[in-house]
Amino acid sequence: MSDLIRSASLQLRELINDALGVLVAEGAAPAEPLPAFVIEIPADKSHGDFAANTAMVYARAFKLPPRKIAELIIEKIDLSGSVFERAEIAGPGFMNFFLSRKWFAETVENVLTEKENYGRIDYGQGKRVLVEFVSANPTGPMHIGNARGGAIGDCLASVLDWAGFHAEREFYVNDAGNQIEKFGKSLSLRYMHICSEKGQAVLAKAADTEEVCRLIYGEDGSSEDFPMPEDVYLGQDIIEHAKNYYDLHGDSLVNVSEEERRKALVDYALPINIAGLERDLKKYRIVYDNWFRESTVHAKNETKLVVDKLMEAGKAYEQDGAIWFKATEYGLDKDFVLRRSNGLYTYIVPDIAYHYDKLVTRNFDKAINVLGADHHGYVPRLKAALSALGIDASKLDAVLMQMVRLVRKGETVKLSKRSGKAITLVTLLDEIPIDAARFYFNLREANSQFEFDLDLAVEKSSQNPVFYVQYAHARICSMLRNLEAEGIAVPESADFTLLTDPREIELIRHIASLPHEIELAAKAYDPAKLTKYAIDLATFFHRFYDACSVKNAESPELMNARILLCLAVRQTLRNVLTILKIEQPEKM
Repeated sequence: MSDLIRSASLQLRELINDALGVLVAEGAAPAEPLPAFVIEIPADKSHGDFAANTAMVYARAFKLPPRKIAELIIEKIDLSGSVFERAEIAGPGFMNFFLSRKWFAETVENVLTEKENYGRIDYGQGKRVLVEFVSANPTGPMHIGNARGGAIGDCLASVLDWAGFHAEREFYVNDAGNQIEKFGKSLSLRYMHICSEKGQAVLAKAADTEEVCRLIYGEDGSSEDFPMPEDVYLGQDIIEHAKNYYDLHGDSLVNVSEEERRKALVDYALPINIAGLERDLKKYRIVYDNWFRESTVHAKNETKLVVDKLMEAGKAYEQDGAIWFKATEYGLDKDFVLRRSNGLYTYIVPDIAYHYDKLVTRNFDKAINVLGADHHGYVPRLKAALSALGIDASKLDAVLMQMVRLVRKGETVKLSKRSGKAITLVTLLDEIPIDAARFYFNLREANSQFEFDLDLAVEKSSQNPVFYVQYAHARICSMLRNLEAEGIAVPESADFTLLTDPREIELIRHIASLPHEIELAAKAYDPAKLTKYAIDLATFFHRFYDACSVKNAESPELMNARILLCLAVRQTLRNVLTILKIEQPEKM
């Protein structure tokens, strides 16, 4: 697929190098290796479409002022047959280059030819990338952090796909370890509450499961009649699971061992939770390629395998009955425990085994994890262990994500994880449109904090960025319907060199930058670049449409060019919104 920005930049570099070659041949430039120069796109387009600092970095080698060097290069540069129509010298020696009208015309033609594939590039060259995101604890519902992580991870995978990678999405199910033990303990306590005399009294007077949960739950998660210790999950979902199990099996677990009771309750509740995660994420338009269970790592004894490998490689040692990893050999402050003296592995060992599976067993070229910002110390430990196992640690990258502050009517929405009354992904999507959630959570790069205005997310105005972008798409569809109603057909072709108005030029220039923006977003693991791109594209379109009449253009030929330009904008908007999995309404 085409990337006209990239090809123009490469052509310009070649033109400058050719001019330097002429200067060397004439003896006006030194015949020696010269430092690299930069070609960039100026923020102020009055300074040209591209700028080069060649003269500035060559001043020492040429032993001339930069402006004189720029004059020599511009004198020898041959723009004939290129996509550039002219060059200027600015300030002390910057060289600015302006694209030809033919280049702008070709941009519109490319969009209309490539259609739903416009923007796709081969930057990734088919390399296999595994994007792991959300991986929420399956012992409870997904919280608002998972909502942001889901939007970022899913859109990142789409960006990588459009950039030419083979990207897969994966959810790591933590169905083993301490959190499952805690889950089992919580379920067992609530089940025994329900089976108790006081619990039976609640069942007798409660109208439904919701009322049972409320009465047992109390005001703060631990009523006086049904007390709960600190080290358990206090959400009402735990009571609901226990109540539902009781409805199915009665008090059959009252007289069995604690271990048997916990196992039975976990075996019942955990699949329900995992199915719920999958269902809720599908509602959020997220479908995973793989659901990888931590329990498979333990079942295959891969935790022991990686620790044995580290011991054999001399990267771990035994002390006081525990096995320690030599983390200080990899630049970390201190060594850390892999296996405790009681024989139990620490939480990081199954994670090491899991990433060994990603990068060695399944042989992905890159593993990208979208994690909360509190994992900033975890990632270096994981990378160090992978290095010790002989794996290139640069194959693992992490996107560390800050939390979002929810705001309603200017006030922070209070969340309480302990009381179980936090806003979850499901309750958020009941309140605001899915389009708004996915767009808003990608408005800022992952490592930045920002406020999510719940009121603005549902507002139908230009202040709401997702509405603003979708309205641009709907506005084009409306224009086409109106033209059709007046008997004006969409032309098959047009002379796009007639599009010379500054608002037309800035709009086409922005359309042309989509492949480049996709490459930048893929390199930075930052889908927020595309939400910004979409907002800017909508802005440039509205500006053009309000100033440049389509139906009443100065000539039929210009009208046809503008109609097809609108089609190119619509196609570009559709492609960007498709990447973000956001709907493209035709009426609003």
